[in-house]
Amino acid sequence: MERILVIGSGGQLGSELTEALKEKWGTENVVASDINDPRPEQAKDTFIKLDVLDKEEIYAVIQEYKITQVYNLAAVLSAVGEKKPHFAWKLNMEGLFNVLEAAKDLKLNKVYWPSSIAVFGPTTPKKDVPQYTICNPTTVYGISKLAGEQWCDYYRSKWGVDVRSLRYPGLIGYKALPGGGTTDYAVDIYHKALEGQTYECFLSENTYLPMMYMPDAIRATLQLMDAPEEQLSVHTSYNLGALSFTPEEIAASIRKSIPDFKISYAPDFRQQIADSWPDSIDDSQAQQDWGWKPAYDLDGMTGDILKNLKALKEEGHFA
Repeated sequence: MERILVIGSGGQLGSELTEALKEKWGTENVVASDINDPRPEQAKDTFIKLDVLDKEEIYAVIQEYKITQVYNLAAVLSAVGEKKPHFAWKLNMEGLFNVLEAAKDLKLNKVYWPSSIAVFGPTTPKKDVPQYTICNPTTVYGISKLAGEQWCDYYRSKWGVDVRSLRYPGLIGYKALPGGGTTDYAVDIYHKALEGQTYECFLSENTYLPMMYMPDAIRATLQLMDAPEEQLSVHTSYNLGALSFTPEEIAASIRKSIPDFKISYAPDFRQQIADSWPDSIDDSQAQQDWGWKPAYDLDGMTGDILKNLKALKEEGHFA
């Protein structure tokens, strides 16, 4: 039986992935950790406060709880990273090093570390970006992710560390609030729609970006981690695709359920970040190696989010 440590379990991805790992491995075999206090639903489970920059504490936790797999989700995202570039580099890179070193020294079975479409840049092809292509990121977040991909491959080839990674597109969920990314508009827009407010979007109406509904992202992560190592041909980070749409298209999808929903546009510094990223992703390598296929289209995602987010708001969440 695997024993799982999730670092950064309080974030948008971490909160949902931690729950999926509990369902898969049993609550007693998953240790959730974050630098912040636990969410109310986490407090009753095994939760510890942990700073990914504290290498000694990471080693101690792995040994105390007999951890066999680590999911390192702690990161400063793109928009926040541009405001705090030196701290973003420090946390994103030193945190990864600490986990990779622990995996090497303590002989962990597997490590999961997420990458991002932020590794791409202005000279990357805009449509159907191939697995191997030009990567010239323009944000500290993207630079750290591109460097991290290479370090993951280095630790695998040099010391046999089984570290796996996905280049997530923008992730859209309803269970947690946005965490400071350039694609966060596609989370916040549903909150404003249900509250009867006009949403002011920080990207222009025709900005295409690759996106993914959180259930698909969770399923892809678990599929990759379950895949036999010999089937994996990519040891940096797999391209992962699902949806591509603009703010105006997601607004139109919302209006099918909330006809009077309104959106306005006031592009800010995040527009330049978005313009450096591709429109769509070629994930044929993930399809070929471990059978990846998304389940949700835009309208299916919108309907599911509005139904579930409305129920959460009625229960007093996000008050």
